[in-house]
Amino acid sequence: MPLTRLDPIDRLILAELQADGRMTNVELAKRVGISAPPCLRRVRALEEQGFINGYHAQVDARALGFEVQVFAMVGLQSQAESDLRAFEDRCREWPLVRECHMLNGEVDFMLKCVAPDLSTFQSFLTEELLCAENVGSVKTSLVIRGSKDDPGVPFEVLEERLTKQS
Repeated sequence: MPLTRLDPIDRLILAELQADGRMTNVELAKRVGISAPPCLRRVRALEEQGFINGYHAQVDARALGFEVQVFAMVGLQSQAESDLRAFEDRCREWPLVRECHMLNGEVDFMLKCVAPDLSTFQSFLTEELLCAENVGSVKTSLVIRGSKDDPGVPFEVLEERLTKQS
């Protein structure tokens, strides 16, 4: 659906839910300035149209004992579409791989991996990732600390752009 088909209330609903997906429909309706029944209809329509893909809790990995976060840059031997899809499918099966992104350039994929300790990640690296079919190279970078982790999209930039277009 083109962005222009979303009205300001739809965009505000999305921004509010992105900031706090646990709020009640009544609270959401209050924040966006409409009554609860049409707010709920709009939320359901946004879900059906694919603007809302799901709801989740943002958990603290370190508090749960996942001390190691690593970015792995993977180069494949073949970039045929079937090989790219096969690698993506394999990544979905690996629990330590939390994100998988196909890239343009020297690296084919960037993986975000989370593990309880370095030895667990090392075992995954040597016994799974490096041995996976079509993997030609892997370079890893251990995260020392994170300074920003904002999920979703910057709605303020979207609104600014739409204001300039009108």
